Amino acid sequence: MGSTIAEKIFSKHVGHPVSAGDIVISPVDFVFSHDGNRPQPLETFAELGGDRVFDPSCVAMFLDHAPQVHTPPVAALHQQMRAFAADQGIHLYEIGRGISHQVLPEEGHAVPGRVIVGSDSHTCTAGAFNLLATGVGSTDLATAMMLGKLWFKVPETIRIVCEGPLAPGVYAKDLVLELLRLLGADGATYKSLEFVGSTFESLDMHGRMTLTNMGVEMGAKFAIMPADEVLARHLADLGVRDYPVTASDPDATFSATISVDAAMLEPLVAEPPNPDRVRPVSEVAGRPIQQATIGTSTNGQLDDLRAAVAVLGDNKIAPSVRLFVAPASRRAYLDALQEGLIARLIEAGAIIGTSGCSGCTGASGFAVPGDDTTMITSAPRNFVGRTGNRNADIFLASPATVMASAIEGVIADPRRHLTSAATPVGAAS
Repeated sequence: MGSTIAEKIFSKHVGHPVSAGDIVISPVDFVFSHDGNRPQPLETFAELGGDRVFDPSCVAMFLDHAPQVHTPPVAALHQQMRAFAADQGIHLYEIGRGISHQVLPEEGHAVPGRVIVGSDSHTCTAGAFNLLATGVGSTDLATAMMLGKLWFKVPETIRIVCEGPLAPGVYAKDLVLELLRLLGADGATYKSLEFVGSTFESLDMHGRMTLTNMGVEMGAKFAIMPADEVLARHLADLGVRDYPVTASDPDATFSATISVDAAMLEPLVAEPPNPDRVRPVSEVAGRPIQQATIGTSTNGQLDDLRAAVAVLGDNKIAPSVRLFVAPASRRAYLDALQEGLIARLIEAGAIIGTSGCSGCTGASGFAVPGDDTTMITSAPRNFVGRTGNRNADIFLASPATVMASAIEGVIADPRRHLTSAATPVGAAS
């Protein structure tokens, strides 16, 4: 019987064949934590008797969840993390460098075939690079920092088959919202998602990362993209050329197969208070909004900013709306500056935040909504109080739909703002 990607990568790491359902203690290739965890893994590390991390070159810390440094306790925590990183000789990515999930591939840490664990639930984003990546709690993270290995249950795999190109005005965010509609918030609990199909031939790495990022919103342990020419070109640009390629065998066992005709999708939104409450934008269009946010680990990449500005055109943000924008990384920010995207956004009325998780949660200190605010965001979650105020309603959508809504002052379909001369948007996220 054949093996899935998850089974193959774990088998290689533990040195013998494994199957779904097996409990394994697997070496990990990279471990990271950030400033959003309580307790901090560095504190748990000390409580467990940790002295030195297993390999300083394979451990990193990110100051990405509170990049505004908006309170004295946040500043104190950052000091504590800097001191730990200096003592251990591990790399600390400073304020403004960006969100861990965006920076990992930029810095060459996301290499096919690896096993990565992080202290963030959206660590599964790195699965876009044909590897296993998952979020764990502070205790497991501290254990991995000490030992360089961790226990896992080898997951069953759900095969996601997406065929056809995305239409203009439809993005990877719409595709993942459709999967959430089909699977629900717990339809892939402790499963591995494998994405295959012709849709991905025209979906770049940024769009793929949008899909894998939100795998956890379906309950998935891992979310994995194929190793193909799109990935090869992206890795070559980063200077990565020597890596294993892992694919499921033709006779591998899948717990389920979900098929999506991607060419038939239209722009979608998720209504509060859960990401799986998905409806076509046409069914909620016209609802007034007072705030809009573009950014976060799901949709703060360069392609997302390009898609938003393509919709913006020569328009201004509606006077009744506050638009907040935060590039996912310093590199995305600089590229957007060079292309004139940031200037155009500011001219239109946007407020630009520090690169990082600005605007994703209330703890970021950026884009916190007021009472009775209806907001639309490109973030991955819309739970009650997620952005810092329990008395605000949060809708999820692609950056293009967020921008269209910010222009009109109501939830709006982005396709009406796109022209045939606009940059092709099917490959954006």
